[in-house]
Amino acid sequence: MFKKDLSPGAKSKVKSSAQRAIRAKVVETYPKIEPYIDEILPKKEQLDLVKVPDRVQLYVLGSEPLFWQHMDDPIIPHLRIVHKYPQCFNHIRIDRGAIRFVLSGAALMVPGLTSAGGRLPDPSVKEGDTDGNDGYGGRELEVGEVAVVDAEGKEHASMIGVLKVGTKEMKEKKKGPGIENGHYVGDGLWKLTLD
Repeated sequence: MFKKDLSPGAKSKVKSSAQRAIRAKVVETYPKIEPYIDEILPKKEQLDLVKVPDRVQLYVLGSEPLFWQHMDDPIIPHLRIVHKYPQCFNHIRIDRGAIRFVLSGAALMVPGLTSAGGRLPDPSVKEGDTDGNDGYGGRELEVGEVAVVDAEGKEHASMIGVLKVGTKEMKEKKKGPGIENGHYVGDGLWKLTLD
């Protein structure tokens, strides 16, 4: 979605009532973000909306991008927010071989998640239990949920997007696209300057 460099469009102020609705939607979509929401989206700060190509709305605080939304899709955090607050989001992991494809803008394919280096949530492991599962415990993720894509051997997330297939189905079929049109490190949204 953001393969090309972007130029920001018109910047407009978000009304306080709309800002409260955005805060509520973010907490509803990402329940684990609630303890940090006042740091990310302070109530007294002015939130701005920047239009970017392909009908994407980018919510910014000053010159820091926070969240983006494509039409009626879920509101998705910018990767800079994911890097600051990784504990607030659902994670999956790709193997080393898939990294270069993801960072060149290709769709995230399921084999990169189901191979030896990939990780999908394991419901048999309690969420937060890092004993032998690298922290990928918890419930299965459903179609349409937002997932952060970590890369094997890397410290920070490489991509975030909406799942096209649930993680249970990924484990069964082991083929096809997992996430299309995500936001990844080095894409146009990542490079966008708002000064």
